Formats: sequence, C-alpha cells, structure tokens
Amino acid sequence: MQEQIEADFYAAVSRSPAVYRGNPFQVEVGLAYGGDQGADDLISLFRFANRVPLLYQQGGCAVFKSVMSTNWKAYGLQQSRGALPSGPMTLMAHVASVWVPFTSESKEAVASYDEIVREMKLALQEVGRKLARHVKRTQRRRDADRKRAYIEKYIPHIGIALQDILGLSEKQEVEIVETLTDTLARSRKM
Repeated sequence: MQEQIEADFYAAVSRSPAVYRGNPFQVEVGLAYGGDQGADDLISLFRFANRVPLLYQQGGCAVFKSVMSTNWKAYGLQQSRGALPSGPMTLMAHVASVWVPFTSESKEAVASYDEIVREMKLALQEVGRKLARHVKRTQRRRDADRKRAYIEKYIPHIGIALQDILGLSEKQEVEIVETLTDTLARSRKM
C-alpha cells in the first residue's frame, strides 16, 4: 500500500482466522491517511477477495456494508448517514478463504454472512482506533505549536514591560527574554 499511495499514516490489521458454515476465512484491512488525498472527498474503498479486486456491485457486498455500518466519526472522520465517510483516506479490505461466499456466479461481491460481517467490522474498528490515535496526536501537536507561537510572539513585549516596571537595564532585559525563550524551549521537550 505504501508503494502505491502517498500518505502520512498507514495502518493494517489481520484478524485471526475464523469459520463460517464450516469454511475458514481471514479478514485483512489496511488504510492510508493524509498525504495528497482529498480531505473533502469520500474515502476510496478497495475490496478484495483472495487477492482479486472486486470492481462491481459495491452496494451488495459485505465489505461495503461493514464499512458503512462502522461509526467513523469516533475515529476522526466525517460521515453522513447512508454514505461512506469523507476524509483523506484510502481503505483496503480483503477476505481470504478457501471458499469465498460470493453473491453470484460473477464473483463481484462477498455475501453478507454474519461471521464475515462481524470479523470485518472488528478489523475496521481496530484499524480505526489506530487512526484515531494518530489524528488526536497530530491535533495535540498542532495545538501545542500554535500555543507556543502565541507565547513566543509576546516574550519580547514581556521583557520590555518588565524593564519599564522594574527599571532594568537593556542587558537585564535581554537576559530575561533569553531566559523566557529558553524556558519555553525546555518545556516543549518534556
């Protein structure tokens, strides 16, 4: 995925094998978030069954239904009711099995068996939690940088005000400004 999609964050999950109607299967989900992907567009969803892309009948597929029923707002994406989430993300979902339950002979969509939908939803939630951690961490970093820039903007004015109030010399004012700047830089490292 990293070779094909330019993004800031990647996450992947492979669920443990499970069984539906006596047939083993495994669900894998990967996502790429950020980068040059459109932030206002719907996410790109790629569905696979045994490493073969499923190009048609997206609405009738268990993978699509699982993505739609997941609450992506909890993971930092916008989602309108009845639509894919919107944000700078590409999502890939894969169902591997010795007997993939397709909806028809044309093999265009995975059938909605409860076990498959449950495993797909659990994989989506797990990768969603990783995405939420990344989004929150990025937001905290952005907020801290904004606060730091705001404080740095007023440090020279604080030095001038202290010089006027306390009657300090120019050299003492420069030392105070340097001390405040150094304190701000050390507090950022912690």
